[in-house]
Amino acid sequence: MVARVIPVEPFDLVIFGATGDLARRKILPGLFHRFRAGQMPSDAKIIGSARSEMESAEFRTLVGAAIAEFVAPDLRPQDQLDAFLQRLDYVHIDATGDTGWDALQKILRPDTIRTFYLSVSPALFGAIAERLSTHAIATPQSRIVVEKPFGHDLESARALNRDLLRHFDEAQIYRIDHYLGKETVQNLMALRFANSLFEPLWNATHIDHVQITVAESLGVAGRGGYYDQSGAMRDMVQNHLMQLLCLIAMEPPSKFTPNSVRDEKVKVIEALDPVPLRDIVRGQYRTGRDNQSYFDDVENPDSRTESFIAMKLTVGNWRWANTPFYLRTGKHLRDRVSEIAVIFKDPPHNIFPNKMEGRKGNALIIRLQPDEGITLRTTIKEPGPGGMRLTEVAMDMSFADALGKDLTSQDAYERLVMDVIRGDQTLFMRGDEVEAAWAWADPMIAAWEEAGQRPMLYDPGSSGPEEALMLMHQGGRRWRPIGD
Repeated sequence: MVARVIPVEPFDLVIFGATGDLARRKILPGLFHRFRAGQMPSDAKIIGSARSEMESAEFRTLVGAAIAEFVAPDLRPQDQLDAFLQRLDYVHIDATGDTGWDALQKILRPDTIRTFYLSVSPALFGAIAERLSTHAIATPQSRIVVEKPFGHDLESARALNRDLLRHFDEAQIYRIDHYLGKETVQNLMALRFANSLFEPLWNATHIDHVQITVAESLGVAGRGGYYDQSGAMRDMVQNHLMQLLCLIAMEPPSKFTPNSVRDEKVKVIEALDPVPLRDIVRGQYRTGRDNQSYFDDVENPDSRTESFIAMKLTVGNWRWANTPFYLRTGKHLRDRVSEIAVIFKDPPHNIFPNKMEGRKGNALIIRLQPDEGITLRTTIKEPGPGGMRLTEVAMDMSFADALGKDLTSQDAYERLVMDVIRGDQTLFMRGDEVEAAWAWADPMIAAWEEAGQRPMLYDPGSSGPEEALMLMHQGGRRWRPIGD
């Protein structure tokens, strides 16, 4: 199958923090891939900006080295790389001062889509937005892209939104969450709303529970200072896992438009019931054979920040009444896995009473990483003579196998940046969505801080604390094995 590439309109893209890690690893290599695919118009311009003083030629050298490091040799022919680098420019800008803004204004074209990607600390969002406005660089058709974290709590999220809205309309603001750019996440919406097979079953009558797991095999070494101020709740649950939950639990939107989709996601967050402390398990990894403990990685022996969290929550509406959603994420776990498992209820009447022992039941497994795809677990008759013997089989659709490797090789940032240029906000969070998520998370964080309980210790390479297993066992359920 050949992917259809739809070119975007001419644009000027300014990347603030263009010499930083995210720009080098994801944004600039992603733009090169889109250039190679023919999606970027010939007159597109990419302008790097940072505190470092350098010439445009030096910046092109830096970007060329980043692409050589993060893009496979067979995907970066020299002639195409050279052509891409010619579209790059650089301006030294002081984000909190007046240096460089006039120079930036001079190289931007007046009648072209202007996109400003803020790959910088959230503390600089307001200052950059203000200067883009006061220097008349931002136009009515400009877009501004901001990276997470979108605040540290509800109060700071509201302040951040106010800073941006002073200078940009909500329709111009793109709060990027790379999880929503994954092919499988978008396929989840197609699976639900473009097929008549699943939607009639997508409710409490037929679904026993839902598991959402995002596990990492590495610890927080190298970013311990940041992580110890956020923890798994702020770093993962409040944003990434919340987005996955919304797509699973949302009602069908009236139409596939950005605000219709985001309206339904906000309704899910607002319908979440408060989660009591007894339904939350927090953990920290201890020292292992090949790793330091969490305390060592964050250089804080008194830290009470969680590197693992599991919780049981419910959505208080008719569709999901009494259907638990189990969320789990952590560092230094058994494997690197991200998946959503929708576990269906057993048939209302079992006509094979002696044949169903050990059967796990029907399940729809949506894999986000490492191998994107969808698996439907069903029960069939075991082939061969000897009577009715039942067995389980997985109907597996690996996107790489079914659709071709070219259709699955896009990084999420590639897709999302092109969506910004198109002006499509479907896969980006709206301000009220961010604030609703913090309004749900803040009481839980405050409750465990008041309780003063230390997170449970767990072994690196495990599935987390034993208490997380008990969270499921209490309801007669089991977590799916990490890495299964």
